[in-house]
This record gives sequence, C-alpha cells and structure tokens, in this order.
Amino acid sequence: MSTNYLNTFITAAADCKARAGTVPPKAGTIGALQLSLLLARPYGLTSDELLLEVHMLRNGIPPEDREAARERLFAKPQACLRASPLVKQYGWGLHHDGTGRVAAHGVETDAYRDLSNRPDLAVVAGMRNGRA
Repeated sequence: MSTNYLNTFITAAADCKARAGTVPPKAGTIGALQLSLLLARPYGLTSDELLLEVHMLRNGIPPEDREAARERLFAKPQACLRASPLVKQYGWGLHHDGTGRVAAHGVETDAYRDLSNRPDLAVVAGMRNGRA
C-alpha cells in the first residue's frame, strides 16, 4: 500500500503553532530525519522512499537490506505524510509533484503561499494534533 501523492500540497495542520518552518530540536527523531532528507534532496524522494529511508536510519538497517526492509515496512499500512510531525508541529508544507517527489516549504515562504493557492494541485491539510 503506497503513501505517495501526485500533484498535491499538504499544508501545515490547522492547529500547528509554528509560524515558520522550524527544524525539529531533537536529532534522530522522525521529524528531524524527514526534514534533513527533504532539505538535502528536494524533489528527490517519493513519500514511500522517504518513509523507508527514515525507517532504515532509525533502525540501523544497512543499504543491502533495503528490499527486505521495504517489504516488512509496507506489509502493513503506513501513515501518509499528512501525519508527519513536520506538518503537525514544525510549520512545514509538503509538495508532491507530478511524479510523486516531495519537497518541504516553510509556512512563512512565498513558495508555501503560492502552492496553497495553485488550482492545478490538490491542497489537503495536515492532520490536526488534537480533536476539534
């Protein structure tokens, strides 16, 4: 089961307190690893690839075990990037292009505002932190 989106912009959650894209303070967390990979390689990874990379890094899985790790990880449903700490807590929007590749844009940026209003993109909100 894939978590990939095409031509979609995931906005920061409605209850996200960050007013600018901020770096998660604790190294090695899911949010910190996701952001470092996205900033190092904008539009270089799909959502599935990003989730796999973070899983491998957090669990010390060597590159030669990538396919087995992918099979194990995606054998059960995975949360999509709407549930990422980046959109829930740290003020980032995640743009998925036409090939499913992802880039992060801080809520304070012109790119974020432009992507939020593009008619050719599906714009979906990140998942809220709490119940409404």
